[in-house]
Amino acid sequence: MNTPALMNHFAAVDDPRREQGKRHLLADMLTLTICAIVSGANNWVEIEEYGESKREWLGGFLALPHGIPSHDTLSEVFARLDPTQLEAGFQSWVSSIAAQVEGVAIQIDGKVVRGSGDKYTGQAPLHLVSAWVGSLQLLLGQVKTADKSNEITAIPALLKLLTLEGSLVTIDAMGTQTEIAAQIVEQGGDYVLAVKQNHKTVFDDLHDLFAGCDTVQFEEVAHDYAQTVNKGHGRIETRRCWTLSDPAYLAYLRRRSEWAKLATVIRLERQRQVEGHVSQEVVYFLSSRTASAAFFLDVIRQHWSIENQLHWSLDVTFREDHNQTSVGHASLNLALLRRLVLLLLKRETSVKVGLQAKRMRAGWNNDYLLNVLSN
Repeated sequence: MNTPALMNHFAAVDDPRREQGKRHLLADMLTLTICAIVSGANNWVEIEEYGESKREWLGGFLALPHGIPSHDTLSEVFARLDPTQLEAGFQSWVSSIAAQVEGVAIQIDGKVVRGSGDKYTGQAPLHLVSAWVGSLQLLLGQVKTADKSNEITAIPALLKLLTLEGSLVTIDAMGTQTEIAAQIVEQGGDYVLAVKQNHKTVFDDLHDLFAGCDTVQFEEVAHDYAQTVNKGHGRIETRRCWTLSDPAYLAYLRRRSEWAKLATVIRLERQRQVEGHVSQEVVYFLSSRTASAAFFLDVIRQHWSIENQLHWSLDVTFREDHNQTSVGHASLNLALLRRLVLLLLKRETSVKVGLQAKRMRAGWNNDYLLNVLSN
């Protein structure tokens, strides 16, 4: 039996260890770890236990010159492994399974791996910014925020990894920066950026502009409008969207010239009714694209797929927030492999069960595991 083709994308990852005393092959450890995570393991101890229980089967395609590496060995090696090289392997694999991603909506958002911090040493939890394509269930890449920094510095680095030609990038208010908007446009993409009160000048201008339109009930105001109503589980959610693209109205923004290719401003009103209680939220957006209100309503709703389909799955299926790996690069490298496995599981569609059930099946059935790894 041959090593899964997936692993070829990680062949260029350098082994950080000295030759002297090296007992286990890096390729074996990488393959073992991915197989174990697919099969339900969430930490180094569980990965070692999986390896021991599947030692004979794994020996059919791994060298394992000294058996299964211990959890301490795995932890030490992954702590020293260069995360940029592992990310390059991941990017190579993504490119092989998604040759055409131009023109898609790309959602960018951050997530903190809460258990990866160490309060005794003062090490902050790992904070990752990810690029997700909800329509394809595909993670395009991730970048770690710098120590004592935030998403504003990580987003430009992440964007550099991506091909944005023809794509539409959506980012929450943290990433609503003129430099980020300019970078997206320079790379051939368009943006939809949320504006909240931490961007006071822009927020106030948008609030006043739309308030003026409300005063005349949008009569003789060139605009577009769309609405959706969703009902279920005792909840009624109504979304209303207004867009303005006429340059005469965009001129109301005092800092309009600072936003690259600004073409549309958007107001989205969300109203939720649950058991008689009504809550309402109004959010504004800037976009470099001209499109219908219905289009923007759909794109903005898609943005939350990164929370529902990526971040939520990592926490519920992989218990990511409970993982206390914190030494060296181990937390970042393990986080990347969890995301790779998540994509593998989402792409495997021969059985119609949830992600956790797929992991259990992979742990029980070696043939199914190989099927997951071949996607």
